[in-house]
Amino acid sequence: MVNRWRGEVALVVDGQRHVARLTLGALAELEETLETGSLLSMVERFEGGAFTGRDVIALLGAGLRGGGARISDAALAGADIGGGPMAAARAAAELLARAFVVPE
Repeated sequence: MVNRWRGEVALVVDGQRHVARLTLGALAELEETLETGSLLSMVERFEGGAFTGRDVIALLGAGLRGGGARISDAALAGADIGGGPMAAARAAAELLARAFVVPE
């Protein structure tokens, strides 16, 4: 079960359900990987619809590792994501939103 209060998001990768979460370490990893300069610029890209596939993979990879999965971004890029690319993009955006917004 996903705990929204912890910022968790469910994601199915290669048929296996995972719980992704952007911990502080995962956010730091994400900043370094995407070379955004700040988390705000990354949030702005997602809000403006200007994100890339690389952004989605990096966000999901960091979130999966933050949730305890051992998966590289390269492996994730070649994986089958349940729901396809649109579900992957939605999960990435949800991860980012849950990292900074308290659930209602």
